[in-house]
Amino acid sequence: MNSIEQNQPCEDQCPVKITADIIGSKWTTLVIRELLTGKKRYSEIQKALAGISPKMLTARLRLLESRKLVTRTAFPTIPPTTEYELTATGRKLEKVLGEMAIFGNELKKLDQD
Repeated sequence: MNSIEQNQPCEDQCPVKITADIIGSKWTTLVIRELLTGKKRYSEIQKALAGISPKMLTARLRLLESRKLVTRTAFPTIPPTTEYELTATGRKLEKVLGEMAIFGNELKKLDQD
């Protein structure tokens, strides 16, 4: 059975829209990809995502934290250290990103032909 309600208008409570609103930006998806390998410090995520501004990274992490997809742990060090980790719910996005990678590889192959 197809879980996508194709014959219904995509309103605010549409499951595809809800997911797209969260992972729809390039940076959010890439932050999740980085956290799929495990707990990371803010600086590790920033280094892995060449081109992301500190303001954008902070905004994406806050969005993911507000949606309970990421947990943030702050350590009382000087300078302050923070670590981010996917929650159990956030880890469920691994399947979504895996399918995106498969699709992206198929598109790359088509572009090379």
